[in-house]
Amino acid sequence: MFGIFDRNTKIKGTLVLMPKNVLDFNSVSSVKKKGVLDVAEDVFEAAGSLLGGIVDGATAFLGRNVSIRLISATKKDANGHGLVGKEVFLEKHLPTLPTLGARQDAFSIYFDWDADFGIPAAFYIRNYMQAHEFFLVSVTFDDIPNHDSVHFVCNSWIYNFKSYKKDRIFFSNDIYLPSQTPAPLVYYRQEELQNLRGDGTGQRKDWERIYDYDVYNDLGNPDENANLARPVLGGSSTHPYPRRVRSGRKPTSKDPKSEKPGTQYVPRDENFGHLKSSDFLTYGIKSLSQDVVPLFKSVIFDLNFTPNEFDSFDEVRDLFEGGIKLPTSVLSKISPLPVLKEIFRTDGEQVLKFPPPHVIKVSKSAWMTDEEFGREMVAGVNPNVIRLLTEFPPKSTLDVALYGDQTSTIKKEHLEISLGGITVEEALNGQRLLILDYHDAFIPYLNKINKNAKAYATRTILFLKDDGTLKPLAIELSLPHPNGLQYGAESKVILPSDQGVDSTIWLLSKAHVIVNDSCYHQLMSHWLNTHAVVEPFIIATNRHLSVLHPINRLLDPHFRDTININALARGALINADGIIEQSFLPGPSSVEMSSAAYKNWVFTDQALPADLIKRGLAVEDSSSPHGLRLVIEDYPYAVDGLEIWDAIKIWVQEYVSLYYPIDEVVQKDTELQTWWKEIIERGHGDLKDKPWWPKMQNLQDLIQTCSIIIWTASALHAAVNFGQYPYGGYILNRPTLSRRLIPEKGTPYYDEMVKNPQKAYLRTITPKFQTLIDLSVIEILSRHASDEIYLGDRDSKFWTSDSRALQAFKKFGSKLAKIEGTIKERNNDPNLKNRYGPVKLPYTILQPSGEDGLAFRGIPNSISI
Repeated sequence: MFGIFDRNTKIKGTLVLMPKNVLDFNSVSSVKKKGVLDVAEDVFEAAGSLLGGIVDGATAFLGRNVSIRLISATKKDANGHGLVGKEVFLEKHLPTLPTLGARQDAFSIYFDWDADFGIPAAFYIRNYMQAHEFFLVSVTFDDIPNHDSVHFVCNSWIYNFKSYKKDRIFFSNDIYLPSQTPAPLVYYRQEELQNLRGDGTGQRKDWERIYDYDVYNDLGNPDENANLARPVLGGSSTHPYPRRVRSGRKPTSKDPKSEKPGTQYVPRDENFGHLKSSDFLTYGIKSLSQDVVPLFKSVIFDLNFTPNEFDSFDEVRDLFEGGIKLPTSVLSKISPLPVLKEIFRTDGEQVLKFPPPHVIKVSKSAWMTDEEFGREMVAGVNPNVIRLLTEFPPKSTLDVALYGDQTSTIKKEHLEISLGGITVEEALNGQRLLILDYHDAFIPYLNKINKNAKAYATRTILFLKDDGTLKPLAIELSLPHPNGLQYGAESKVILPSDQGVDSTIWLLSKAHVIVNDSCYHQLMSHWLNTHAVVEPFIIATNRHLSVLHPINRLLDPHFRDTININALARGALINADGIIEQSFLPGPSSVEMSSAAYKNWVFTDQALPADLIKRGLAVEDSSSPHGLRLVIEDYPYAVDGLEIWDAIKIWVQEYVSLYYPIDEVVQKDTELQTWWKEIIERGHGDLKDKPWWPKMQNLQDLIQTCSIIIWTASALHAAVNFGQYPYGGYILNRPTLSRRLIPEKGTPYYDEMVKNPQKAYLRTITPKFQTLIDLSVIEILSRHASDEIYLGDRDSKFWTSDSRALQAFKKFGSKLAKIEGTIKERNNDPNLKNRYGPVKLPYTILQPSGEDGLAFRGIPNSISI
């Protein structure tokens, strides 16, 4: 097939791979049969001997078990396709290759070559081992006459050929637009995309690499219990939603539109596998759901070993200081996973102990202050909801025909008590009144929610003080009208107080606001606006942008692990009776509420400058940094975020311009146009008719679109995720449930509030069982993995052969390092009070670099947890 060989001319290949072993928690059959904790025990019994034997086991890859066939980029066969070389097998194990990473093995392979074959730029690989798959990290071809080394960044599982029935193809790190693809590679480029698209039928197998769309029809389990039925999200105007990866499972018996629950299909290369086996972060979550939560439940409700209530704030702090006593039989079952051992510190005693949250490391009581309450709206874990108040009284956008008049009952007199002589009109005109408004998000669901809880829909109005801090002026607590939603709401207005029973009522009112905020944060700011909305972009990219495409190469690092963590969330976090429903206020209405929020999602508003302008917190000003003047100058999320946003956009502009010098190139890129069309019409199909979608007809559309995707997957997710435990690990500061309304005079609850304010607060917010669940989950979610890849870095220096792109990326990294230094300087400025607040917790969440564990800083490239 090569023609006439010069037997003295050989191409040397080096393969770097990782053998599959018991450390791969994605072995679905093991988890199905045994459960997560049992598999974990097997892992740590076997890990030592297995890791020690990898070199001996490497011989399994030799012989005639793994083969490669080169594909030419310069010479064609009779069909016009690139020449395919003869099959060659691995020859030699290279155990001492200096560039090897942890648990990696290298092998050599040699190919006969002559000039008639041309330059190889792709290859087919086959795995003939019956019971083994392996993770192919990279391949390098050296000694090609008159040509540099050819690098292939693979990061892909190679399944047994007999099962897969297809050759796996890999392309070199060259970048080509579709119209510029070397003619011999065109067929292979199209073939690989077709393989990734599949045919849209059948149930997916766990070893497949097929990307297709489906609605969220797998959150409920109506066959088990009617109470576990959940509406299908996506595909309707009632419950619109972004699409997820299709798994094709059989429908439930009681609802043919819903899929039976079971193993979540994840395209094989989206599985963490070895890449995260050192940390098991996500499998810690799965273990919590399947094993640890039932243990907590049995300790509290079955064994009565500990009551389900905290009786004092000191008892809450004991979770971090002294620990909570548990039976030895329970503790012994909790911690075979390293991440669980780290979370549940037992110190050899019969107690479970959590790490102290950052918010109480300096002061145990500063979280209670009004200043900290306001500061966390601009520097906490949910800093992108507060907005400028532009009309008074605040109005609702809910349909009057369905919900009546939902206008706020807050009066000018309520506010002017605390405005120091300024009128409401003056404060409005001076852009000094702000609002945190959850009224419309919660009112439609409160009747459902309050069957199992006691909650309000809240509005909070704040005043921007001269020193840049935010002073809460009033909180409105609203309930649906007892005669029906169509009659509007019944509301009460609570004013600040630091004296007597009124101070307790004010503290309880702030708790109700934070419960709204905690739930909105988890379901909308975090899950919907990062995890869920990004998945369709990942699916479309794999279906329509070849790995040779410049936009695939740009976006790919920002998609790492997201489909996998989203599948895990559907199976353990947001599913019916899952962790979110058990420990957050909306309960069974949780994800349905996020569907209502998705109706108002606008892709172009996800750009940080557009978001700030839409919320009234910035105005365009060419003389100001980043072209925006901030209403709140000391707004840590916005100030740091704009630096990161600009760095991302400049990098994207420099990179994209290398391949799209004029608008016409964007218009004529067939892969790009198909990609964008499918994102709108299928991935976000319920919003396909919205006028705000970019038309993708010019360079600026492409730059802005890619910048928004990267921002959302990296910095936005970091901002709303990695502060969860530092702020919310202290449940008093960020409760997730409310169980009592504000007590009325003459009731036993009111008398209790007067006699024991701490007890009244604790009986209102999240109880012990749900607190243990919440802390366990958000501690994992707030951690960085030891192998995390941060913004400005890549998993391989050979991600492209284009030196111009490499230089632009290096410039991007340097810019991020400079931004990090600037953020550190800001955090040391005593005049910027919102940077650290009464709790003395500097705003470090958007510092680009991070470290493993609860670092409270670092922007990962992707939504990887």
